[in-house]
Amino acid sequence: MQHYTSDPLAGTLVDDRYLIRSRLASGGMSTVYVATDQRLERDVALKVLHPHMAGDPQFLDRLGREAKAAARLSHPHVVGVLDQGEDGRIAYLVMEYIKGHTLRDVIKDKGALSPRLALALIDPVVEGLGAAHAAGLIHRDIKPENVLIADDGRIKVGDFGLARAVSASTSTGALIGTVAYLSPELVLGRQADARSDIYSVGIMLYEMMTGRQPFDGDVPIQVAYQHVNSTVGAPSALVPGLAGELDELVQWCTANDPDKRPVDGNALLSELRHIRTNLSDAELDLQPPAARRPDLPAAALPALPGRDAPQPRAGATGAGSRTEVIGGIQQPTEIIARGSNPTTVMSAAPRRPAYGPLSAPEEAPYPDPDAYRDEAGFEGGGAPPAGSKRVQRRQGRDEEKARARAAATPVRSLREGNPRRRGLLWIFLLVIAALLAAGAGWFFGMGPGSPGTIPDLANKSVGEAQQLLRTGGFQSTTKDVFDDAVSPGLVVGSEPSAGQVIRKFQPVSLAVSKGPELFALPELTGRTLDEAKTALNGAGMALGQITETFNESAAAGKVLAQAPRSGNPARHGTPVNLTVSKGPQPIPVPDVRGQEQGAAVKALEAAGLTAVVSPEPVNDRKVPKGAVVAQDPAGGNLTRGGSVTLTISKGPKLVEVPNFIGKQVAEARKALEQLGFEVRVNNILGGFFGTVRDQDPVKTKAPEGSLVTLTVV
Repeated sequence: MQHYTSDPLAGTLVDDRYLIRSRLASGGMSTVYVATDQRLERDVALKVLHPHMAGDPQFLDRLGREAKAAARLSHPHVVGVLDQGEDGRIAYLVMEYIKGHTLRDVIKDKGALSPRLALALIDPVVEGLGAAHAAGLIHRDIKPENVLIADDGRIKVGDFGLARAVSASTSTGALIGTVAYLSPELVLGRQADARSDIYSVGIMLYEMMTGRQPFDGDVPIQVAYQHVNSTVGAPSALVPGLAGELDELVQWCTANDPDKRPVDGNALLSELRHIRTNLSDAELDLQPPAARRPDLPAAALPALPGRDAPQPRAGATGAGSRTEVIGGIQQPTEIIARGSNPTTVMSAAPRRPAYGPLSAPEEAPYPDPDAYRDEAGFEGGGAPPAGSKRVQRRQGRDEEKARARAAATPVRSLREGNPRRRGLLWIFLLVIAALLAAGAGWFFGMGPGSPGTIPDLANKSVGEAQQLLRTGGFQSTTKDVFDDAVSPGLVVGSEPSAGQVIRKFQPVSLAVSKGPELFALPELTGRTLDEAKTALNGAGMALGQITETFNESAAAGKVLAQAPRSGNPARHGTPVNLTVSKGPQPIPVPDVRGQEQGAAVKALEAAGLTAVVSPEPVNDRKVPKGAVVAQDPAGGNLTRGGSVTLTISKGPKLVEVPNFIGKQVAEARKALEQLGFEVRVNNILGGFFGTVRDQDPVKTKAPEGSLVTLTVV
């Protein structure tokens, strides 16, 4: 059962859209509510920023840009940013509402995890980071509290962009992050990139496989100092038998030099999955010695340095520890453990050891699970028997160490010394300390170690930009770069960029424009249009206007000319106009059927075609001799020089006309028509008898289709 806390904003309507139902939790930067989006009728997590942040216009502007960038990232393993806005004095973010728990809950509940479970849980985290890095987003606050595990098993990374927006809004170079997972470059105030997130993932993976964090301290600055000046040890030192590939993976991710880490989440994801595939089942299912034994009561467990004893689980005496995750913030019902790793605000440039006690505390040894098992193999839910040999040996070792410490501590000074001399010595030491403190104050307050904001130097001359930097106390170097937009000799930008706060002893690099970089245009003539487009893309040029024209010698689609011509230097993106062939121009075939042969040949040649006369003329009763009976093709289009075949007529053929005098007219008509003649009948006296009395012509040859006249009585 979830316990919600009342709040003055409960029941109010934010921005005429989000109805706040109840408060879930409050942190150092915001208060989180569960609200109902009345427009879309769904529950959302509404993160309302505290007034000291909501009243900062620069912070709100930066937060808006970060929220827009995060909202453009849509990935199944990243908590979605749905909306951002302001309503009077309320500045808010709207995110997915996810019920479930965090990776922190899993580590608290199970202690050290098996490699199989640790790699399975970290895989979607790295996949989500890979998608964010590819989109240009950096998280800067990766920790188990920001890894959300929904009730249905989905794993998401929350709070993208918030740490970057908050750190950018501070005026003293402060940074936002959880010190236990902070990369060395963020501690030193340097530029963060995707490799900073990779460092945090490596620390988190170390903790998942060993049950503890690699660095510890009484105050955050001690932990930060260890991130900068120490290296993360191999997890197998605490978990014997752990595969060497896992040691290498953790130490690769947590290298102090960012150049020695994976370049981004996608590079790490590839190696992570390769390791999971190649490890044996025995290596993946290795059960590490539990950092916290769930089967022992809390009173019997020794607390690790910097951590409280385990909190009671739900159902035990005391407040339950069930949590709800809303938009990337863990919301305990009653208790927030001291070891829950809250996001820390600290100086971006920690003091050097000479100005304070920054040495790391001695690492406490990892709890020995055999301390709860006697010689006979006893292992139970409480403390071991007081008389067991294991406990006796441990007590003996403790007593021996105590005697050694006592022997090393002198009880009397061998030389008392002069009290006045000791007083002068103390005064001298105090003066030196005061001078050192004053020097440190000057160095970090007004000297080269003081923070300063990089001015906007774009489009200024080199001399003007260097003068502005000198006025601000910065030292600068220059480097020449090509730029299409900025005129030669003017400053393109700086590294660190304008608006960033750095220590004045850190160098500033000015990028000075050499003008646009020019490239030779490729030769496109003679290529196909598709080949020309590919060549232009490869050279970084743009495709300009395409003009098509007929060409008798170039096939359709071939490039005939280009402007500008090949070899001419041009900047990237220059449009190149192309003239492309449509092939030979088509010529309509004229119809010369029925024309005399000579006239037909001339007509075809005048059209640009070639006439071919068939060697065998044919008879045709309708086309006179010497005229064109047929042509192939009879129509359509041909290209210049195409052939047209002509068939010439021999005129009608001669057919013998039979004698039908004395025969019936019906028989005569039928026979003559079958021979191809036309028949005319002249009836005398009505043609009563139907007998052919006379015929013209008769018993001679006549042209096919000619007229035969029958006289009938």
